[in-house]
Amino acid sequence: MSNAVSGLPIGRGLLYLTVAGVAWGTAGAAASLVYRAGDMGPVALSFWRCAGGLLLLLAARLPRLLRGKRYPARPADAPAEPLRRKALRIGATGLALAVFQTTYFAAVDVTGLAVGTVVTLGAGPVLIALGARVTMGERLGRGGVAAVAGALAGLAVMVLGSGDADVRPVGVLLAVVSAAGYAVMTLLTRWRGRNGGADSSSTTEWSFAVTAVCLLPFGAAEGLVPYTAQPGQVMVLLVYIAAVPTALAYALYFAGAAVVRSATVSVIMLLEPVSAAVIAVTLLGERLTLATVIGTLLLLVAVAGLGAAEARDAATARREAAPA
Repeated sequence: MSNAVSGLPIGRGLLYLTVAGVAWGTAGAAASLVYRAGDMGPVALSFWRCAGGLLLLLAARLPRLLRGKRYPARPADAPAEPLRRKALRIGATGLALAVFQTTYFAAVDVTGLAVGTVVTLGAGPVLIALGARVTMGERLGRGGVAAVAGALAGLAVMVLGSGDADVRPVGVLLAVVSAAGYAVMTLLTRWRGRNGGADSSSTTEWSFAVTAVCLLPFGAAEGLVPYTAQPGQVMVLLVYIAAVPTALAYALYFAGAAVVRSATVSVIMLLEPVSAAVIAVTLLGERLTLATVIGTLLLLVAVAGLGAAEARDAATARREAAPA
């Protein structure tokens, strides 16, 4: 089950995306603890998240650079990407990442966590599926459409089941903009994976650099250094956010998104609210509701179904491409 261009097996790509989605789900709990411990705002937190993730990735690459090795070599049949096109792609990916993160936080601030999450993560798979169909000819099929619909239903039941939703048009608009940024980021990564190979390491690092530059002036206006009576706790949380749901999760995300169909990527990443719900119940003492259980089961069934279909299609394609 290998992708012919990047060489990453489809099965491993699905695993990468699963781990990334679960890791993303821990970011919200860590961010809430940061907000409780001081007065850091969401834009400043996003800046430190990307800047810290970039520093950690560069530090992890340093031993390789000292041995005279650069980025992982491209597959032999993968053409070199023109420098101008690469710069445009990475710049657009970084800008999309900045829009995705910042407008999501703004949507949550305006219309609440429930509606902001449902609109952003719910509109994402729809926009991605349409974009992949128009730009790359990727088809979901009836089973895929049913899986996406089931995943969106599960998301809505799980997040809105508490009845605390407060719908505000401006917040919904911000959430749709966030979903569009997420869709652009996913489609660019998948397009590169299909058309000439995918270097997830350089994509992740340069995207973080672009995002950090975009967020720096807004984060500075908000206040990059928070006032807190618990600086040690805030520092530990920031390091965790930069390391696990950022450096690790996005590196895995960009690698997996390059070889897995875009719509499948978007549904697998809906594991984020599942992970967040598990943390809220087990660690933060929130009450387990029937809506959370039903929504989680629907999401997990949809993710498992699309993942199995992706692996089965890849295995079929590999057998058909094999010499007689």
